[in-house]
Amino acid sequence: MGAGAVGSYIYWGLEEKLGDDLWVIGQGERAERLRREGLIINGQQYKPCVRTPREAHGVDLLIVSLKYTGLNEDSLREIGEIVDDHTTIISVMNGINSEEIIGGYVGYDHMLYSIIKISAQRTSNQVTFPLPSERMGIFYGEKEHKDGYTERELALREFFEGTRLISHLSDHILVDIWSKFSLNISNNLPQAIVGCGAGAYLDSPYLADVADHLRQEVAAVAAARGIHLDPSYGKTVKGDKVLKVARYSTLQDLDHGRRTEIEAFSGTLIREGLKLGVPTPFNQVIYDLIKTIEEKQAGKFDYDPDEMF
Repeated sequence: MGAGAVGSYIYWGLEEKLGDDLWVIGQGERAERLRREGLIINGQQYKPCVRTPREAHGVDLLIVSLKYTGLNEDSLREIGEIVDDHTTIISVMNGINSEEIIGGYVGYDHMLYSIIKISAQRTSNQVTFPLPSERMGIFYGEKEHKDGYTERELALREFFEGTRLISHLSDHILVDIWSKFSLNISNNLPQAIVGCGAGAYLDSPYLADVADHLRQEVAAVAAARGIHLDPSYGKTVKGDKVLKVARYSTLQDLDHGRRTEIEAFSGTLIREGLKLGVPTPFNQVIYDLIKTIEEKQAGKFDYDPDEMF
């Protein structure tokens, strides 16, 4: 569910093994566009098998790869239509609370926690990504481990075997989720405001300082929730290397005039900090600036030359 950059990687990874048993969820105009245009992934066109939420009711596995801005009442109703008693859901959405939002609607027993690490870019209806290394891909696991792996963890591991997806069964998925959250906030957001390539984090001590403060705030909020992050995370290579000109997802959204996922990033952290009594001043400034850029792109400041302040 969700055939953007991340969803296209997942489709590419599974279609060889599953064929017509792999469905992309859509309805209305979006479904017609998917049937007509298909997905163009790394220059190759694919024609996915498209099903409405009602037609997809009772699937074994639902992978939710929506943008955070797409997780709303409509999409939750669609997820509710799809899910049956036995359905397992993994959400590879950005942020730390999509499992809580989806689980709160359909029941937490359906949720297997996960993240995805993939460097993908969507331009119009075309998605490109380099083939990921073993450090990338989907990480998944139960929220809490007690006596070894659960039946559905092992079933999912077996399911991913023989596909082109890189996958990892995690013993500490909450740490993985918060570590990626930290990386997204500290790397995604400062460059989006400056409008520069990722190399600036190495070449500008000022941008690196902002990233460090953002990272420290995430670690402090995580610690208040009992999740302790590796302080070096984000300062050392934890995934594949990227080009210095790389533009992460928030800057890609601004480049194309799309709404960003700032609510999933600093917005969520600020709210968590307020609940836990942990200050997040750097994230508040970043949040305000990116929301202002969104206002600017929406034309809010297109003043008449003669209009007085």
